[in-house]
Amino acid sequence: MPVAGERSAARREAMGRRLARFAALRGNGGSTLHVLRCLEDLYGDKWTSFIMLLIHSGGYSRRLPNASALGKIFTALPFGDPIYQMLELKLAMYIDFPSHMKPGILITCSDDIELYSIGVEETITFDKPGFTALAHPSDLTVGTTHGVFVLDPSSFSGKGELEYTSCRHFLHKPDIETMRQCGAVCVRGNCSQLSSSGDHSDSEMDSECVYTDSIFYMDHSIAKQLLTFYKQMGTLCCEIDAYGDFLQALGPGATQDYTTNTSNITKEESQLVEVRQKLYSLLKGTTLNVIVLNNSKFYHIGTMQEYLFHFTSDSKLKFELNLLSVAFSIFSDKAETLDQSASIIQSILEPGCFIGPGSVIEYSRIGPEVSVGKNSIISGSYINLKVDIPSNCFLSSLSIKINDQVKYVSMVFSVEDDLKKSVKLLSDIHSLQFFGVSLLVCLDLWGVKISDLLFSSENTGLGLWTARIFPVCSTLSESVRMSLKMLNSVQHMSAFKLNGFKLLSVEEMLTYKDVEDTLKFRKQIYDEIRLQRRKEKSDL
Repeated sequence: MPVAGERSAARREAMGRRLARFAALRGNGGSTLHVLRCLEDLYGDKWTSFIMLLIHSGGYSRRLPNASALGKIFTALPFGDPIYQMLELKLAMYIDFPSHMKPGILITCSDDIELYSIGVEETITFDKPGFTALAHPSDLTVGTTHGVFVLDPSSFSGKGELEYTSCRHFLHKPDIETMRQCGAVCVRGNCSQLSSSGDHSDSEMDSECVYTDSIFYMDHSIAKQLLTFYKQMGTLCCEIDAYGDFLQALGPGATQDYTTNTSNITKEESQLVEVRQKLYSLLKGTTLNVIVLNNSKFYHIGTMQEYLFHFTSDSKLKFELNLLSVAFSIFSDKAETLDQSASIIQSILEPGCFIGPGSVIEYSRIGPEVSVGKNSIISGSYINLKVDIPSNCFLSSLSIKINDQVKYVSMVFSVEDDLKKSVKLLSDIHSLQFFGVSLLVCLDLWGVKISDLLFSSENTGLGLWTARIFPVCSTLSESVRMSLKMLNSVQHMSAFKLNGFKLLSVEEMLTYKDVEDTLKFRKQIYDEIRLQRRKEKSDL
């Protein structure tokens, strides 16, 4: 029998191999192709008769790290009894699709919500060859961060709630000038009238819109072509985007100009242009059908700012989904809150605690002497000490397993911190910001030495994501206490030495994560809430 240390090393090595395989999937386009390969391996030719829903997981979720451990698709939503997760909402949104869909694959992301209304007798049907995408009217500024359809004016009137048309040209995150030049800009109320270039009054600008993308469907003939391409390519050498790299090749107006445009790419790779050109040659001439939903809205909750805005402010999403201020939680009348803008999700708030406006508390237990500032996110934490958590704070705790022992780590940041930012050299880490303070200053306050061992990975760069700064603790509450002391030392510029602690980066926390223990803590909260509900009913 191998000793515990050897077993742990073996698990780490195995996880390293899986991470390497995951990295080789290369973007949501690469993962889509890999799924097609897995389906063929599992089912042979039978997979081409399936109606499938494919949800992209969302990667490491660096912009919403409370979703990193389990994935954005399991993000908790502030409604339901018990609460809904994003997966359940997705299934509800698409519940009518399968009965009006030919065999094929419906592709969607895990951090967006599409709400729409159509006539009682109308149906959304996916039955045409090639690709079919949903389109939503959006402001021009929204179009700069999404895909935009240049619709065929001969088959599009812009009237009614539902309309089937085709796309001449798909633009990926275009600037407003490009939208105008390509004929993508429409006039609200009569969207078949393309707005001309030139000067526009304020009222005209207010009435303009473009049609932006969300989910799309491809039939099995296209899926088989892409699978053949994937087999021929072998291991992908660059990151492929299922939206930008698949859809830009479609429609009669498509050109291969986009294949050399890397302005929207976060990580430019040497063979990207070559792979894009091969995809363009494969897909050019393929029809892009569009289902226009004029009474629809696309919401994205993939960042901390979007998450806070949609869950706590008086947003349209909050109204349309009937999101609750307190969802499946124990929330004593003696627990103080400033107003109803806070969002409490499957949590226990003890009498006396204070939750500031615009903050989200999920899967947590908050003690009586805890004050949480405004616009903060608290996730998976047990806070049982007297503490004032500052505004704009992100605090998320995670169970980990090292050498077969369950331990706990809590990450703390500002909701404004950029966890995707990285530098290449140790001499440049002064440019990284932790709660508005240079990471270099923070490291000095914490007594953490600057060396090659400070960061867990050179491949993903030197940044807050890979910085080994969070202490491993034996209890959940202790891990919270230590991370909040780290933050307090930075805010008051007072030393708080981390000597003697094993320190992990967020990247390593996810490598060592113990999902079973994390879910156990959530289940304990769930059971306590259920017990309290039963007690309240019996007392009536």
